[in-house]
Amino acid sequence: MMELDASQTNQEYICVEGEEETSLVMIITEKHIRVTLLCVAYGNESYGKKLHTFCCVSSSTPPGKTSKMKPGVIFAVSVLLHLGFSLAQVGVGRMKRRRGGQRLGRNRSMRQQNSDTFDRLRSVPVNNGDDGMPVFIEYHKSVDERESNYNVILGKKGQCAYQGMTMFHKAVWSPKPCLTCQCFNGVVACDEFICPQLHCLRTVTPAGECCPVCNDLVPDIPEISGDFSEPNDPSDQNLAGPHTQEEIDELLRKEEQAHREEEERLRKTDVERRRKRKQKRLQAEKQRQLFEQRRREEEELREKMEKEEEEKRQEERRLAEEAAAERAKQLWAEERRLEEDRRRSLEMEQRELEEEMEDILEEMEEEWEREEEREGEEEMMEREGEEEEEIWLRGDVFQMPPRRTTSEGTPPLPAPEVVDSLRPNYSLPPGCIISDVTITCENAQFTNIPPLSIPELKALSLEGNDITTIPAGAFNGIPNLEWINLGKNKITSSGIHPQVFKSLKFLTRLYLDGNLLEQVPTELPSSLQELKINENNLRGIDENSLQVLQNLITLELEGNMLSEGNVDPLAFLPLTQLSYLRLGRNYFRTIPQGLPQSLQELYLENNVIEEISDTAFNNTRDLNIIVLRHNRLDEARIAPLAWFNHKHLESIDLSHNKLYHVPSFLPRSLVHLILVGNQIERIPGYVFAHMEPGIEYLYLSFNKLDSEGIDPVSFFGSFHSIIELFLDHNQLTTVPLAMSEMKSLHFLRLNDNKIRNFADEAICDPLSEEDSNLMTLRLENNFIDTRKISPTAFSCIRSYSSVVLKPQKT
Repeated sequence: MMELDASQTNQEYICVEGEEETSLVMIITEKHIRVTLLCVAYGNESYGKKLHTFCCVSSSTPPGKTSKMKPGVIFAVSVLLHLGFSLAQVGVGRMKRRRGGQRLGRNRSMRQQNSDTFDRLRSVPVNNGDDGMPVFIEYHKSVDERESNYNVILGKKGQCAYQGMTMFHKAVWSPKPCLTCQCFNGVVACDEFICPQLHCLRTVTPAGECCPVCNDLVPDIPEISGDFSEPNDPSDQNLAGPHTQEEIDELLRKEEQAHREEEERLRKTDVERRRKRKQKRLQAEKQRQLFEQRRREEEELREKMEKEEEEKRQEERRLAEEAAAERAKQLWAEERRLEEDRRRSLEMEQRELEEEMEDILEEMEEEWEREEEREGEEEMMEREGEEEEEIWLRGDVFQMPPRRTTSEGTPPLPAPEVVDSLRPNYSLPPGCIISDVTITCENAQFTNIPPLSIPELKALSLEGNDITTIPAGAFNGIPNLEWINLGKNKITSSGIHPQVFKSLKFLTRLYLDGNLLEQVPTELPSSLQELKINENNLRGIDENSLQVLQNLITLELEGNMLSEGNVDPLAFLPLTQLSYLRLGRNYFRTIPQGLPQSLQELYLENNVIEEISDTAFNNTRDLNIIVLRHNRLDEARIAPLAWFNHKHLESIDLSHNKLYHVPSFLPRSLVHLILVGNQIERIPGYVFAHMEPGIEYLYLSFNKLDSEGIDPVSFFGSFHSIIELFLDHNQLTTVPLAMSEMKSLHFLRLNDNKIRNFADEAICDPLSEEDSNLMTLRLENNFIDTRKISPTAFSCIRSYSSVVLKPQKT
C-alpha cells in the first residue's frame, strides 16, 4: 500500500467518467492555484466488460490561500478535460501503429493488470482516512462498472475522505501511476499493480507506465503525456535502459538465455503437444481396432449362428432323407413281400386250376369211356336179341343162351374220387394262415415255435412274435423247408440250439432280422443262399462263423456293432459265391479286409469311414456298385488307385460326406455318381474326360457350388453321354457353361440357386437347328425375372411344359 503526499490542503474535485483505454494526468499552475487532471482506466475486459476512463479535476491552493475557483479556471479545466480525452485517443492510435508486434504483449499485460486489479482488492488492506486501521473488503465481486457514476457529491451517504479528497461510494481513482483506489461504504482500498513476467529478448518501460513491455522490433519511444517531459514518479528514473557496454552485453546475454529458455519451453510444449496428439491418434486407433474387433466378433458370431442353422437344416434334411429312405425301404420290402405273396398265390391258383382242369379232363375221358362201353354193350345186346328172334323164327334146333340180367339191388361202379393232396386237412395254431406250401403266423404272440408236422411245407414265417428260443427238433415235422422268417422276435444266441438248422437240407433263405443275437448261428446248412441278420447285437465275426456257406449269395449284417477290429480278415474267405453284401449302420473306419472276389454290390452307408486305401478293393475286381453315403470321407483321403482300374464299377454313392470338390481318379467305367449333401465348391476341369463310354447320371444337389466353381471344361468328356444332371440347392448365379452342348441330356435341375441372369444361349445353341432332348428343366426358386427372358431362350425344347420357372424369389 502506498501513501499519497498530504501536503496539499483546501482541495476541491470535479470527476467525470468516460469509455477510453488510457490514463492521463495534467497539472497546471496559475496564480498560486494548482489544477490537476487525473484519468484512470478500469474495468475487466476478460469478462466481456468495456473499459471505462474515470477523470477527476482537483484545485488546490497553498496554505493560507483562498480555495475558491475562478470562472476562468473552471473554463480552462473544462477545456483540459476535452483535450485530455482527445490526446488519449490520439495516443492510443499512434501506439498501435508504431509498436506493431508489441501490441499483443502490452495489451495482454494491460488487460491482466485491469482484470487482476479488483481480484487483488480482496486481500489488500485499506484505510478509511479516519483511524488508519487496515480492513479487507470482499465487495468488488458485484461491482458493475456500466451502472456506476463516480461524480463526487458532498454530503452523500457512504462517501470517503482520503488525504483531503472526498469520493462517492464505489468511486475508483488512481492517485498516481501504478496505484488504484476505490471507495466502498466510507472505506478506501488501494492496490499497486504487479507487472507480469515477460518472455522476450528486449523490454522497455514506457514513460508514465508501471510495467515494462516487449521491444523486439523497434526501441520504445516515450509518449508525450501532455503534462511534462519528466516522469511523474522519480522512481521511474531507475527503469531507463543501460548505459555501459557491459550492462548491454549482460542484458543481451540474459535476453539470449531467456530466448533459449523460451525456445526450449516452446519446443517442450510442441513435443508435449505432439505426444498428446500421437496419444490421441493411438487412442483413436485403439478405439477403431476395438470397434473392428467387435465388428469381426459380431460377424463371426453371425456366421457361426448361420453355420449352426445351416448344419441344423442339413441335419434335419438328412434325417428327413433317411426317414424317407427308410420308409421307401419298408415300402419296397412290403411291396416285395406282397409281390412274393401274390406271386405264390397266383402260382398256387394256377397250379390248382391246372390240377382242376386235369381232373375235369380225366373225368370227361372216363365219362367218355364209360359212355362208349355202354353204347357197345347196348349194340351187343341188340345184336343178340335179333339173333335170338331169328332163331325162334327159323325153328332151328339150336337155341340161344339165356339173357344175362343184372340184379336190381347192385349199384353201378362209382367213378374214382379225386383227392386234393395240396390242401390236406391239417389243424393249424390260431393266428396262422396256410397258402399253398406256405404258413404265415405273423404277430400271433407266440413265445415258442409252434409244433407242425407238414412234410410238404416249403415256407414258414413267424415274424413279429415273442419267440426267445429255438430248441432242438423245432423243425422235425417240416424237414423240407426252403424259407424261414424269424424276424422281429426276441431270440438270443444262447437260445438257439447248435444243431437246430443242420437237418434242413433244402433251406436256402434264413431271416433273423430284429433279434438279440450277438454272434452268427453255428452249424448252418450249406444249402443256404440268403442270410439276413440285420438290426441285432452282433459283436464280431470270427474266421469260422461262415465256414460252410460256400453257396451263400446274399449276406446282410446291417445295424450291428461290427468294426474292422472285431471282424476277422479271413471271415469272408469261404464265401466264394457271395455277390451282395450289406454292412451299413456299423462302426467301420476303413473298408473291411478280405472281401470275396465274387462280390458285385457293397453297401457301407452310415459308418465312420475316413479313408480308402490303394489296396481296399484289390481282390474285388468284379465290383459293380459301391455305396458309401453318410461317412466321413474327403477327397484327400481317397487313394488315386483305389478304384481307378476297376472295369466293371458303374455306380458310386458318396453323398453326405465331407468332400470339397468332385474326386479325381474316378473309375473309367463309371456311369452313376451321387455326391448329394457334401460341401463341394468346385468341379475340376477334365475330371470326367477319361471315362468310357462316359458318365450318364450325376447328382450334385445340396452342395456349395457357385458359378466360379464350374470351369468351362468341368464337364468335358460327358457332353454326349450325360442323361441326368442335378445341380439344385447350390449357390449358382448363372447357368453353367456347356449346358447347350449336352446332346443326350434329358433331366436338368437348377432350382433353388441364386441365378439372376439367364443368357439366350444358356440352354439352346443359337447356331444349331436341332431340337434338344430335354424332357424336364427345373429353374424355380431363383432370382430370375421371367419378363426379361428372351423368347428364343427355350426354342430348342420340344415342349414348353417341360420348363418349370415359377415360383421365383424376390
